[in-house]
Amino acid sequence: MLRSTAGYRPDVDPFAGHADRYRPLGGYVALMAAFNALAAAGLVAAGRSGRLPEGVGARDVALGAVATFKLSRLISRDRVTSGLRAPFTRFQDDAGHGEVEEAARGTGLQLAVGELLVCPNCVGQWVAGAFTAGFVASPRATRVVAAMFAMHAGADALQLAYAAAMQRSG
Repeated sequence: MLRSTAGYRPDVDPFAGHADRYRPLGGYVALMAAFNALAAAGLVAAGRSGRLPEGVGARDVALGAVATFKLSRLISRDRVTSGLRAPFTRFQDDAGHGEVEEAARGTGLQLAVGELLVCPNCVGQWVAGAFTAGFVASPRATRVVAAMFAMHAGADALQLAYAAAMQRSG
């Protein structure tokens, strides 16, 4: 374990005994608390303003899913967005198709944020939350932005299919 034993009291550490290696559990709790506080505040504000919809249409869910997939990959893996992740990650290698492999670094909240930012599934919840807030607050603008990311995802799929076809033929 990477904890200092000076002054360490396992009887007051709720995370003691959880793992043999260091994990930023406090940072994870802080991130979960932040996400849930933002989501709850958004829901309360939308409800009080009368903007909370009765339901969510299947088209918005599908559009949001594809847009969330693409934006999550851009945030967590794209070469160009490395600057956003750099304070929390260490570059490992190029991963092809404009993506990079990075590892979270640091301790505590820095490590927890780094782990969030290099994981498309993890950051996807935050992106989906942002799209959901957008669909409530400004649905027309959000649909346009989501459509842009969905088109980008479709174009990526076509680029990969084209590259695979060219490899097979040549």
